[in-house]
Amino acid sequence: MRSRAPKIRKCYTFYGRVQAVGFRWRAQHAANLYGVTGWVGNNPFGSVSMEIQGTQEQIDQVIRVLNSDDYIRIDHMEIREIPLEPEERSFRVAY
Repeated sequence: MRSRAPKIRKCYTFYGRVQAVGFRWRAQHAANLYGVTGWVGNNPFGSVSMEIQGTQEQIDQVIRVLNSDDYIRIDHMEIREIPLEPEERSFRVAY
């Protein structure tokens, strides 16, 4: 019997051309497509934060989508693993 990959939760801060280019909406679409939960929101001074929860493979797929967008340019990411939120059921755009 195959075991399922464990869920993890990561906090990302993205720097580059990540605001006013549809980043949050693209992240939400990719998150829904790959079945992850969490949130994404703009920060002061032009960066974007995202907390994302799922398997490592699902999270990697969402990051690939963001990196492949013609309007988004991610120059640098800060990433850290954080505790799971077991009751979370969706991915939302924070305002």
